[in-house]
Amino acid sequence: MDKNRPGRSGCEERWRPSRLLGHSCLERDMAELQLNHTGQRLDHRLRWQGSPALGRSFVDGLELDDGGQLRVRRGGVYRLHIQVTLANCSSSTRAARPPRATLTVGICSPAAHSISLLRLGFHGGCVAASQRLTPLARGDTLCTNLTLPLLPSANADETFFGVQLVHP
Repeated sequence: MDKNRPGRSGCEERWRPSRLLGHSCLERDMAELQLNHTGQRLDHRLRWQGSPALGRSFVDGLELDDGGQLRVRRGGVYRLHIQVTLANCSSSTRAARPPRATLTVGICSPAAHSISLLRLGFHGGCVAASQRLTPLARGDTLCTNLTLPLLPSANADETFFGVQLVHP
C-alpha cells in the first residue's frame, strides 16, 4: 500500500499535521485551544478548552486535564504559541493596569520538572503574544498564568494557546 495516499495507511482524509510537515503519516500531537471562560478567576492560572464543537479549537494526541491544563503524552520538540488580549483594554484603561502585568507559560507538573518556558510583559499594551520551540517530556503539564486581577478576552480570535509536535 502507498503510505502517502490517505485512507490506505490509516491516516484520515481530513487535514492533518503530516500535510503541513511534509511527512506521509506523522502521528498527530497538536492542540489549538481557546480560553475556558466560565466564571471569576480565583488564581493566576488560565484554563483552556479544545473541541471542534467550539469552533476552531481541537486537541489531538495531547490531553486536557480537569483543570484546563495541557498534558503531553509523547516527548519531543514542540512549537508553543500563545496570544492573550486583555478584556476591556483601551488606551484609557492602560494606566489602571498593574505595571508588572505578565503572561507566563511553563511546565507545572511534574513538580521536579517545573520550569518557566515563556514570560511576556504587556509593556503598556493590551496584547502579549509569542512562540518558541522547546523540548517536552511525556507527562509534562503546561500551565499558563496571567497576573491577577487582569481578565483575558474570551474572544477566540484574541486569546488562544497552541502546541504542535515538530520533532519526536
